[in-house]
Amino acid sequence: MIKASIGAIPGLISSFLVLAGVLAGITALISRARNRPLLLPVLLATCTAGVLAVTLLPGGAGATVGQCDTGLPVHVFTSSSSLLNIGLFVPAAALSTLLFRRPATVAAVFMVFSGLIEFIQSVTSLGRSCTVTDVVANSIGALAGVGGAAVWLGIRGRTLRRPLRDFGWAAGIALAGSAALACGFNSQVAGVNVVAIDDSRRAMVDATDGSDTWLSAEAEAVFGTGTHPTGTSAEKDGSRWKIIASTDRGTISGWWPDRTLEKAWASDRHHDTGKLSAAQAGAVARAFARTHFPESLAGSDEAIRTLDDGPDAAYLVTYRRRRQGVLMPMRLDFTITRSGRMIGFTSEAVKDPVLPRATVTETTARRQAAKTAGAEPTSAQLLARQVGGQWRPPSG
Repeated sequence: MIKASIGAIPGLISSFLVLAGVLAGITALISRARNRPLLLPVLLATCTAGVLAVTLLPGGAGATVGQCDTGLPVHVFTSSSSLLNIGLFVPAAALSTLLFRRPATVAAVFMVFSGLIEFIQSVTSLGRSCTVTDVVANSIGALAGVGGAAVWLGIRGRTLRRPLRDFGWAAGIALAGSAALACGFNSQVAGVNVVAIDDSRRAMVDATDGSDTWLSAEAEAVFGTGTHPTGTSAEKDGSRWKIIASTDRGTISGWWPDRTLEKAWASDRHHDTGKLSAAQAGAVARAFARTHFPESLAGSDEAIRTLDDGPDAAYLVTYRRRRQGVLMPMRLDFTITRSGRMIGFTSEAVKDPVLPRATVTETTARRQAAKTAGAEPTSAQLLARQVGGQWRPPSG
């Protein structure tokens, strides 16, 4: 974990050594001038250099400036990055507590310091990613360091310095720091829930597992052997997923996990020259429909019309179904060239609605039409309309 983190930040070790040398040297000079012990201050300066080097050196995360991951820290104890952040803050917080003997103040300072680091990462082009999880991990590390050092001081019999004042300073630092950070984040940073996005993407991958293989096979059935997929996308629609696959010969879409096709269109849509008759085009469409759209084909009426004229014309083969004389909402259309190539198809596999008994007969419809128009009608057709989500014939 540490090796991977070091490799992710170019020049981390050399930068740390230089920064640690500068901070430790300055701290040693100040401590000597004040006739104070050198060990704890120099160690604290070195640990602080480590924190700054790991968190603020330019990296390659490719994060967007002005964004911060505000997702809940659900992986704070399982992510290797979070565990590293926890461990990173433990030594500095522990040494600060041993040096100043004011644990509450030290804890507040390090928690505000953690938030400041994430704010700097979010508003600068350092290539570092700002996350709430990092703030929580750093704070956990700081509290662990402070707690461990406080226990050590108690074991050693060393009293804490002015506990009441310590808590007062801690409260003031926490309030002032939190307010300043809140203002900065609200004005400069946009929150993005990366955890939710990742979980949603992972759920989509799990839910659509196998759909690309299925749709690639269907693309070959439509566009011919040797069709190669170039990309796949998925859109959730209720409990189903609409899968759209692009290939080198066209685009095809279908529903998963239903494994039902919806639409396909070839990228090459010119009308091939050939001698295929309308009846033969219908046979091509029916053969495909029997395999892929048996429910739409059952009980449907087939109609074939020619698109354009000449030897390179194409055929439009349509299937519609009527129940009790009412046109059903299902649709199934094929476009077949004179060479027998399927240019595309469109399917709306809607189940036939259950219609109540009609209250208007052809006789009454003719009578009403004649009364309104003042002349005898030549034909009458019964239609249906959808009312409140249910299909109903119009009443008299």
